[in-house]
Amino acid sequence: MKSNNQINIPEAREAMDKFKMEAAQEVGVDLKQGYNGHLTSREAGSVGGQMVKKMIEAYERSL
Repeated sequence: MKSNNQINIPEAREAMDKFKMEAAQEVGVDLKQGYNGHLTSREAGSVGGQMVKKMIEAYERSL
């Protein structure tokens, strides 16, 4: 079974990119559009962690 985590719907990709940029700004990471090979693992992880935190908060508010 091949895993594919690509976002194929343009609107969903745009929304996810915006969400990612907001999360990066909140944790003080200089995220650029496109490739971000300059980020450390810590910086990339903090962006992903902030995104998960925000998704959990949104889910809890919806309950």
